[in-house]
Amino acid sequence: MTFGQWIGLLVLGVCLYILWEIRQVLLLVFLAVVLATALNWFQLHLQRLGFRRGRAIAISISLSFFLIAGFFLIIIPPFLQEAQQLGVLIPKGLGRVEQWLDDMNHVLPNTGLDDTPLLNRLVTQLEPFLDRIFNNFFALFSNTLAVLLNTLLVLVLTVMLVINPQPYRNGFVRLFPAFYRSRINAILTQSEQALLAWLAGTGLNMLVIGVVSGLVLALLGVRLVLANAFLAGLLEAIPNIGPALSVIPPMIIAFIDEPWRAAAVLAAYIVIQQLEQYLLVPLVMAKQVDLLPAVTLVSQIVFAIFFGFLGLLLALPLVIVGQIWFSEIVLKDILDCWQAEQPDASTPAEAAVLTDPSEAPPI
Repeated sequence: MTFGQWIGLLVLGVCLYILWEIRQVLLLVFLAVVLATALNWFQLHLQRLGFRRGRAIAISISLSFFLIAGFFLIIIPPFLQEAQQLGVLIPKGLGRVEQWLDDMNHVLPNTGLDDTPLLNRLVTQLEPFLDRIFNNFFALFSNTLAVLLNTLLVLVLTVMLVINPQPYRNGFVRLFPAFYRSRINAILTQSEQALLAWLAGTGLNMLVIGVVSGLVLALLGVRLVLANAFLAGLLEAIPNIGPALSVIPPMIIAFIDEPWRAAAVLAAYIVIQQLEQYLLVPLVMAKQVDLLPAVTLVSQIVFAIFFGFLGLLLALPLVIVGQIWFSEIVLKDILDCWQAEQPDASTPAEAAVLTDPSEAPPI
């Protein structure tokens, strides 16, 4: 390798290292781009309905802030109240379990059950865990503050991109050579359409899961139907992990009232998720985004390992955009146009190789 090639390789390594160090910032910027794409699509539709651009942008941004405020107003306060009630009822539930264990010990004296009160045993076992939480309180507070600051950063970037997106797009396109800029612009348009299709499919899934979950919880008599249904629909945006997390709050609330109701909630959510996986997702996503199931699952695992929760949240849109750029640039523009040189039969040796043996002259 020449000296210039070594310098180029060193610069490439430094750039990759810098990108890795700022990977969380890049993910936040990409999240802002996804949100700005959705809001820009919404405000363009408002303009087609007769609204002026400024008013359409104001409506789209206000609607997004109302949704965020609705999340904190609809979900968090009721769950905090239930958490307080749960803190009061947990000792009662433990007392019932302890009484049941005592009855079993009297009926079956040789079961080997410990006579120590159940609540005392649980406190003894949980004491190291509680000490760890108390010692890491500052870390928990700092992480919460970091999440709030990251959320604020994403909102500010989203508003900036929605108000005037063209300069940012033009600046990104100018990073490429002049002869390739029109091609990059076309790829950006294709990526935008794919993201909008994914957002439409995901939004429809969230709406259906939220409505169905709310109806099921209302039929089972579980409290906080609206909050739990809203949470189930919201967590549907997180593949695989979100549906599993959405069942925990309604199960706890149902267990406070009747233990059998918690089992019914779990069974109902399993049925809903199975119907969603085998009916709703193939019907909606097959028409919106062409992703192989194995690629989707592996991408979620990889992004969750390397980038944490934010990577898991953005795994699918990252794969969608990455698939388009790989297909358009690497496959179509490089590999499909890469043709091997045809062998030249002008030399005697190559002519002898290319000549059919049956046509060779007799010696």
